Amino acid sequence: MSTKDWIEKDYYKVLGVSKDASADQIKKSYRTLAKQFHPDANANNAAAEAKFKEVGEAYEVLSDDKKRKEYDEARSLFGSGGFRFPGSGGGGGGSRGGGAQSFNMDDLLGRGAGAQGGGMGDVFGGLFNRGGRQQQRAARRGADAESEVTLSFSEALDGVTLPLRLSGEGPCDACRGTGAKAGTMPRMCPTCQGTGSESRNAGGFAFAEPCRECRGRGLVVDDPCAVCHGNGRARSSRTVQARIPAGVKDLSRIRLKGKGTPGENGGPAGDLFITVHVTTHALFGRAGDNLTLALPVTFEEAALGSEVKVPTVGGGSVTLKVPPGTQNGRTFRVKGKGVTRKDGTRGDQLVTVEVAVPQKLSSEAREALEAYRAAMGSQDPRGDLMARAGGKS
Repeated sequence: MSTKDWIEKDYYKVLGVSKDASADQIKKSYRTLAKQFHPDANANNAAAEAKFKEVGEAYEVLSDDKKRKEYDEARSLFGSGGFRFPGSGGGGGGSRGGGAQSFNMDDLLGRGAGAQGGGMGDVFGGLFNRGGRQQQRAARRGADAESEVTLSFSEALDGVTLPLRLSGEGPCDACRGTGAKAGTMPRMCPTCQGTGSESRNAGGFAFAEPCRECRGRGLVVDDPCAVCHGNGRARSSRTVQARIPAGVKDLSRIRLKGKGTPGENGGPAGDLFITVHVTTHALFGRAGDNLTLALPVTFEEAALGSEVKVPTVGGGSVTLKVPPGTQNGRTFRVKGKGVTRKDGTRGDQLVTVEVAVPQKLSSEAREALEAYRAAMGSQDPRGDLMARAGGKS
């Protein structure tokens, strides 16, 4: 970003505070805006991501008393009309012709052949850390990690904490992330003075870019580690405790914040995303927050009515009252025996009656059924089914 852009940006307006706002007011506004435009809450939203970066940029300057003072001084000089950037338009305060007065940026910032210290160069040098010594290496967030787990039906319903073995890039164990051979230490990069970046002049403006000497690390390793070859990062394995919440469904994707790859230079760790696979159960099925169960009953239990013991998940049971004349396929609801929801309540268990027809009959049972058929007479459950199939009412 050019110096012109830094000067012309109104950081107070970005944070929505007045120019005399206190440090607490600035911090409060920053936290509110950072939460509102954070990438985690605005997935795939380029505008929100740009706003999030702009808010962070504004807070970095206004939260530092020294930077804020230098910024205010620079803004007052340019805002008064005494100076204009080339091509910015408008009348120059010192130009009799009324047109915009042009300045050489190197002279303006005190970098000309005869420039002396203590002028605008000091203001801008302090604001944008041109000297490099005041700038710290930027913290870098760790990468996100992916993993998969397979849970039993009961574990998915109740929730479970599992140890996960993860492999990925992180600080090298051999050199503890320094990149230097054991017994030695890296030294500050002489080119960027440990900042990891250097300025490049282009058309009178200065642009920051990664230091070519240390490749952005801010450190130079003279005797590199044999494992990571000097970059301080290596493949490693670690175990994390992953809490899978109750009621998780098959193929759900769980996000565990801060359980991903460790960050660099004090940056936060990435997130861990876990894809969950749930095995089927021999008896129970699932329909949203409810469990399902097919309950076999005998003909006489369905016809005469009965009380039947019904199993529930976890080894318990409830007694279900089957009323006389219950039809095959009828579903009963057992309250509170389903899946645990996020708010701690539970769904229900849906029990569907299936009338079991015996495949073999004893002679006594056959005689009893024959007597039953005779007693029922001419009752036909199919009624006028054939006539209705032919389109007759």
